[in-house]
Amino acid sequence: MTTQTEQAAESFIAGRAFTTGLPGFVGIAVDLLLDPAGAPGGRRPLRHGFLDTRSPRLMVVSGPPSPGLDVALRRMSDDLAAAGRIAEQHRLTVLPLATGTAHPEGPAHALGTATAGVRIGLEAGLDDGGPLGLRRRWALAHTLAPVLAAAFANSPLRHGRPTGWRSVRTALRRDLPVLPALEPRAGWAAYAMDAPAATGRSLRQWIRSGGRPAPADLDRHLAALRPPVAARGHLELDPADRQPGAGWRLVAAVTTVLLDDRRAAEQAWAATAPLAGEARLWERAGRDALTDPVLAAAARDCFLAAYAALARQGAARELRDALAEFTDRYVSRGRCPADDVLDQATASP
Repeated sequence: MTTQTEQAAESFIAGRAFTTGLPGFVGIAVDLLLDPAGAPGGRRPLRHGFLDTRSPRLMVVSGPPSPGLDVALRRMSDDLAAAGRIAEQHRLTVLPLATGTAHPEGPAHALGTATAGVRIGLEAGLDDGGPLGLRRRWALAHTLAPVLAAAFANSPLRHGRPTGWRSVRTALRRDLPVLPALEPRAGWAAYAMDAPAATGRSLRQWIRSGGRPAPADLDRHLAALRPPVAARGHLELDPADRQPGAGWRLVAAVTTVLLDDRRAAEQAWAATAPLAGEARLWERAGRDALTDPVLAAAARDCFLAAYAALARQGAARELRDALAEFTDRYVSRGRCPADDVLDQATASP
């Protein structure tokens, strides 16, 4: 039975899900997986954003909303360099993987404490039905997310041994549907109500057992959720594993142009909309990545559309060349960064 408090919580979450706006501003957050586990606590201001500690093994560099992709990339580059110096001061190494200790069977809250990704924040879109409207952007973000997870998979090991997954991080999300059945605000509220917290119980279960959450409780619950697509007032995409070196730039660039460039968004929708009917797609993205022919075909179309969009926008040649190299090395060959890691791991004596 749905209680009044349950309805109030769901309405609260839905009401704060999105602030609509024309696409343009871009935010980037990059997780830093550390070795050994000894991250300094607290929040530190950086030149543009902040460095936060999520766990002894994980720090996150969060950039501010920036007017366009180029500015967002420059600001994040500055802040990552500063964060790297802080890690060195504490004799910590930033690992080039998304996780090395998380188990593919969970717990799910390990996503926020023991795995590293690259999150992109974009405007929610307009309240209309066009390619830059909220409904289309919400749907495209969900159909695109498994493709990005597969293309950027980079967490195949646990304690140095293959897990059977190319992305343990994606394995923790393998039971998600590709596209929520409800409209964006209601869909996000339903997910948030039913997603298990660190206690193992969902918010809905807690309320039905007598819990009475205050707004601060709801805010804490929402902040702890780590789905690949989230409503944070803006649209947040978090499907991609942390990449080696400056690979985070490609995650940011591909994600941004496929949502914010009108022509690229239409091409990405054409490539990924059919995926909504695919069975076990998140499982396949995490285990098989681009060896899955359906995901591989969608990825090829999306990465070509992303490159064309960057060229139309006059993006820096260095960025376009890096994307072309990634596409040739991985996407066109049905590979992902995890395959390099696995090749090295299996070749080691």
